[in-house]
Amino acid sequence: MTVLLGRLTRNAGHAVELVGAAWPQFVCPLMLELVSHRPIRELLPGVYHWTAIHPRIRLPVDSYYIEHARVLLDPMVPREGLDWFERRETPEQIVLTNRHHLRDGERYLEVFGCPIRCSEAGLHEFEHKVEGFAYGEELAPGITAHQVGAICPDDTALYIQAGTGAIAFADGLTRPRGGRLAFMPGFLMGDDPSRVRAGLRKSFRRLLELDFDNLLFAHGEPLIRGGRAALREFVASG
Repeated sequence: MTVLLGRLTRNAGHAVELVGAAWPQFVCPLMLELVSHRPIRELLPGVYHWTAIHPRIRLPVDSYYIEHARVLLDPMVPREGLDWFERRETPEQIVLTNRHHLRDGERYLEVFGCPIRCSEAGLHEFEHKVEGFAYGEELAPGITAHQVGAICPDDTALYIQAGTGAIAFADGLTRPRGGRLAFMPGFLMGDDPSRVRAGLRKSFRRLLELDFDNLLFAHGEPLIRGGRAALREFVASG
């Protein structure tokens, strides 16, 4: 019996060691792919959301299609493929919530011929193919651009008048899967994260003047219903 228990213990130890060695290269990416590559779902009337693994950062990111305005936000290609859009009102423009969110935008440009747009403050990132927009501009019916800034000059919030209204955030605000509202980690906020957080809260206070109840995130789980109250609580917590 003692010999058998010893063998079982050794085998269990080898299994743990094997999983530990395989985790970073095989197990973790597979789990992320299975859990985070979600199909397209309708969050609000005409507002669709999906997740996909970003090929560079190897983490799930979030994309949206506002069908009534025919606008894609920070798009990755969904697992349903681009054919999904051909069966609906096809996209007419791609809007980036900041310059780092081009993602698969060029694939949509090739297929649908729709322009890619980013805040004028972020155009230096691109040599061509991307057009600028100004803050305060209505980019499409019911979608208006607002500056968040602080974390980067081109960080944008989009006010979307669909259903009970929504705000779409870039990198200034996130919501981990199933969690509360949160800032990006401090190491992504430059040399003075405290100053950046204060600037973001100031921008969020301005957004609270708008009429909305839902929050959409380029990095995080959408918050459907109760979004304005959650944002007010988050701002007050600082």
